[in-house]
Amino acid sequence: MAQLKITLIRSAAHRLPKQRKIVKELGLGRISSSVVKPDNAATRGAIFQISHLVSVEEIKD
Repeated sequence: MAQLKITLIRSAAHRLPKQRKIVKELGLGRISSSVVKPDNAATRGAIFQISHLVSVEEIKD
């Protein structure tokens, strides 16, 4: 199963509360912080909501 490397590239400060919550739930804290998450519908949905704040790379196993 493929995985996604999600990197926060813009600050979540001064964003909608829903967007700040999504950033925190994904495990992103500071700018340039990265997490690896499974490529599934829930993760893709969260990324879609904050696509202007993150960059995404696909990691193949």
